[in-house]
Amino acid sequence: MAKRRNKGFIFFIVLIVLSIIAFFIYKSVPAFLRKNIYPKKYSAYVERYSEKYDIDENFIYAVIKTESGFDPDAVSDVGAVGLMQLMEIAFNEVSNNIEDNKGLDYSDMYNPEYNIMYGSWYLSYLYKQFGSYELTIAAYHAGMTEVRSWLYEGIIDENNLNLDNIPDDFSDTRHYINKVIKAYREYNKLYR
Repeated sequence: MAKRRNKGFIFFIVLIVLSIIAFFIYKSVPAFLRKNIYPKKYSAYVERYSEKYDIDENFIYAVIKTESGFDPDAVSDVGAVGLMQLMEIAFNEVSNNIEDNKGLDYSDMYNPEYNIMYGSWYLSYLYKQFGSYELTIAAYHAGMTEVRSWLYEGIIDENNLNLDNIPDDFSDTRHYINKVIKAYREYNKLYR
């Protein structure tokens, strides 16, 4: 029994040491190399629609990086498409509310400009509904209805958000929020 505890303890120590080494390696990587990990592709579209819909461009980049890795042809397991991985229900919501929908249909979401235009509008809309990037991302991933029910039922508190309170059925949403916010912080460090 003592040998098992020792092996577990040794494994734990090795894991901590490797984590510390990885952290220092990452911190020592120059900013110009980190910019390859966190690029600003499609910047003309991101800048245009960030300004038009009043949403932070680094937040848009973080969503694109997390959702598709900047692949305009990306398709998720649940059918979300394009750079910002828009679901058809989100596309329809935007189409019904955007000033210049250009008569687009869902298949147009593979076009980087249209995907960024619709995705940016939707992020802005969600941000106006929920008031924080974390809740915006939660709604982008799990849906507005779900996030509203968490708030209404007191599962999460919009003024003191603790991601651990997100229901276990939505652990993937918790993970997604963390990934987007981490990317957003990196974009802010590199490009502000």
